[in-house]
Amino acid sequence: MIKEIVHWLRDTSLDSRKTSWGLLIFRILLCMSLINTHGIKKAVHFEESIAHIPDPLGLGGEFNVYFAIFANVICPIFVMFGWFTRLAILPILSITLLGFFVVHMADPWPVKDVPLMYSLAFSLLLYLGPGQFALDHKNKKL
Repeated sequence: MIKEIVHWLRDTSLDSRKTSWGLLIFRILLCMSLINTHGIKKAVHFEESIAHIPDPLGLGGEFNVYFAIFANVICPIFVMFGWFTRLAILPILSITLLGFFVVHMADPWPVKDVPLMYSLAFSLLLYLGPGQFALDHKNKKL
């Protein structure tokens, strides 16, 4: 028993099924975190979000909130299901990277850390794709 556990811990192979299970779990948990922490509160408290969300590009508060809800609720749902995954990641990255490089640039690292970690995590998914347990994989012949 111990020998199998040690072997499993030392195994570095990227079996496609194991990798796909890891990507599925990673996609779901990452997106649930983004929706729960950043998306739902913007949708529920729309008017407060207009006043709270910065407007670094001068597009207007209402547009920013609609786009933030799209990028923090709708797009993560697409990513969770693995449907148009890479396309859905682009608006998410636009929000997280803008947050890191523009909105929180002068803030201390504990504040910048959140958009950086989301950016890195979604960049990894953009690079790797959703794996075989995704609607994209099922429909790749379309």
